[in-house]
Amino acid sequence: MRRKLYKDVPEEYPVCQLNDCPKAKNCLRQLAYAPLMKRDRYLKMINPAFCTKDEQCTFFRDSSSVIYARGFKRMQENMLPKQYDIFMRILKEQFGHNQYYERRRGNIPIPPEEQKIILAALKEAGINKDLEFDTYEENIRW
Repeated sequence: MRRKLYKDVPEEYPVCQLNDCPKAKNCLRQLAYAPLMKRDRYLKMINPAFCTKDEQCTFFRDSSSVIYARGFKRMQENMLPKQYDIFMRILKEQFGHNQYYERRRGNIPIPPEEQKIILAALKEAGINKDLEFDTYEENIRW
């Protein structure tokens, strides 16, 4: 499984300089501050006057990594044509035609919420076995 590290901080990611916040050690916006100070000439800063330094801070981003899936081409191999038609119809209604194929090919990382939608579509199509996505990767949810 591949893991993206803090060096992959997105361009112009809003950072927080309040290292005395009780949630700072688990907040992406605070953790990204130091690497961006070294890397970038200009920073996009969150105005400290709007930070609450408590559990309700609207700018807090959890630094825990998340398991994303990529692609579900192999799932089709385990379906009958009629099951695949139902599965595909459900997901095209959910994501749209082009976005369905982007996810199917693995061009778009699939977050846990969308993985649940895809697995529910399998069950609705009559697939009772546990099918896996093509690959998995551990990423930070910026």
